[in-house]
Amino acid sequence: MSRTMYKKLSTALAIVCGLMAASCNDYLDQSPLSNITPDDYLREESQLAAYAVGRYPDILPSHANWSFGTFGYDGNTDDMAIPALDNKYMPGLWRVPSTAGDWNFANIFQVNYFLQTAVPRLKNGEITGNEANIRHYIGEVYFLRAFEYFKKLQALGDFPILRTTLPDNQETLAAASVRNPRNEVARFIISDLDSAALMMQPTAPVGGTNRLSRNVAYLLKSRVALFEGTWLKYFKGTAFVPKGTDWPGAAKEYNANYQFPSGSIDGEIDYFLTQAMAAAKEVASKVPLVNNTGIILSANNENPYFNMFSAENMSQYSEVLLWRQYNRTLVTHNVPVNAQAGNYANGLTRSMVESFLMANGLPIYAAGSGYKGDDFISTVREGRDGRLNLFLKEPGQKNVLLNLAQGTHATEIEPTPQIWESSYEKKYSTGYTIRKGLTYDAAHCGNGAGYTGSITFRAVEAYLNYIEAVYEKTSALDGDATTYWQQIRARAKVSTDIDKTIAATQMTKETNDWGAYSGNRLVSATLYNIRRERRNELMAEGLRFMDLKRWRAMDQMVNTPYHVEGFKLWGPMKDWFTAAQLTYGATNNSAVVSDPALSNYLRPHEIRSNADSYKGTRWAMAHYLSPIAAQHFIVTGTAADATTSPIYQNPGWPLSAGSPPTGY
Repeated sequence: MSRTMYKKLSTALAIVCGLMAASCNDYLDQSPLSNITPDDYLREESQLAAYAVGRYPDILPSHANWSFGTFGYDGNTDDMAIPALDNKYMPGLWRVPSTAGDWNFANIFQVNYFLQTAVPRLKNGEITGNEANIRHYIGEVYFLRAFEYFKKLQALGDFPILRTTLPDNQETLAAASVRNPRNEVARFIISDLDSAALMMQPTAPVGGTNRLSRNVAYLLKSRVALFEGTWLKYFKGTAFVPKGTDWPGAAKEYNANYQFPSGSIDGEIDYFLTQAMAAAKEVASKVPLVNNTGIILSANNENPYFNMFSAENMSQYSEVLLWRQYNRTLVTHNVPVNAQAGNYANGLTRSMVESFLMANGLPIYAAGSGYKGDDFISTVREGRDGRLNLFLKEPGQKNVLLNLAQGTHATEIEPTPQIWESSYEKKYSTGYTIRKGLTYDAAHCGNGAGYTGSITFRAVEAYLNYIEAVYEKTSALDGDATTYWQQIRARAKVSTDIDKTIAATQMTKETNDWGAYSGNRLVSATLYNIRRERRNELMAEGLRFMDLKRWRAMDQMVNTPYHVEGFKLWGPMKDWFTAAQLTYGATNNSAVVSDPALSNYLRPHEIRSNADSYKGTRWAMAHYLSPIAAQHFIVTGTAADATTSPIYQNPGWPLSAGSPPTGY
């Protein structure tokens, strides 16, 4: 492949598998130590195993250093706030990029190269080793392609489906840039996951739960199918689904006469929800939840549910289906240090904290709930859902029970929330922080030297996926859904009387929760409580924005700003701080907290009036999908007219670089 063509395509086309061809060839051109040539590679079991696991870090989420790891992925949602509000919540600031963006295919090329090489060789008996193991590693790569495509589906919707690598030919690459309708992409992902489940073993040949397995394929299948089924349901008839009003795909000849495989969008919704139910049940019916034994008070008082999120070895927890292992001398991260401090400035929101029920199953506002109010963090936690009691930090708590002398950056006693700090390493953005991911062993608290595991998939999501899918499909709960829900609540130490909770829920008092809405309308109390359970159980696990998008939950912020809030600063807790630590005033450049005139609750994005976020959190409909960078249209179209490209832009986004969305 020519470097000229590579450079041209890598900045624009990205389907433009020239980008991937170059990256793959650069890798293969450097012969392994054994001097195996590309033609000889992927011909024996260990090579397939190494290639597959080598793709994990680039495709699957895990902890990285100098951050809160995966526990910080929910930042910039209604669950968690960081100091800098993302541009997607300030319409006019998110603009079409000139190059790069989500329209890229580097990882897709890598997995396609493997599959187009290994699958025929398996069929021809050209790979040496244990056949079951060989099939497992091929199944892993089908899974990885599915996961990568799911990321594209979430970001871009309609997307080209590529099953092989492509030659370095401009015309061929441009032709392959046609966008398949999003439901077809989702069906392709499900097909790959079916292949993965068929080929992978219940337990990986080596590595245990450090490697993919059949249950992980079923879990992801349930996630993908639920995502697409609910997306189609809540965006039905709009430009964000095939054949909807102003769907941009209809302007291209190759999609002009598109017909749904099931005959209608309602048929597609039913198909995906049915797939989600079946796949989720495969996992939920087989994998038990770990036990929650309550608050840890001493080094000898272990709680499997708490420790599951911060153990060195997570293979002991049945619920953890896939996790990444770290090593103190090889690969480390800084999550333990940040979990003992301000969560790297990822603060829980008031909305998140208030969504948790009381232990008796009542919302905090319900008569007889027993809620003690939020004048102090201690009263916020009292009598609440055991997950909030377990994971919400409170000043004075012990953060270290073991090896204090080994932790150069350990915080033994939880301090007063340092809301005035400016650095992410010290700042408590909202006053509320979590203990999820905290280890009581200071041996992990050297600066950037943590080696606790990182969960990628856990089985409780399958329980939640089944509950939601069956209700979205039938508007009722079946026996399995009820059982799964009660098991989750029992583990959370919340009353298992679900009907009591639903009856006490007043949707007009749940409006701080974005998930209370779909398409600018409040959902039913039953559906909301299903979403609430999901939110509470999966707090800080990186799935919140995915859920909010598929529920179409941000419409209400198109015309009315939302104000992200933290703890009740301007009440008795203000006495925790000095006057300097409470400097405020919209026009005061020294301000470190929000003005009490705005709210009694700390507003982390509304401290100074010269900040774009001072107007509150807002939304534009176009932001449900990401824009495609301008140069992709230029490279694949004629030089004078980008509209001749086979690629079409997402709803509301223009073709020109640097432009905000219009009309949405």
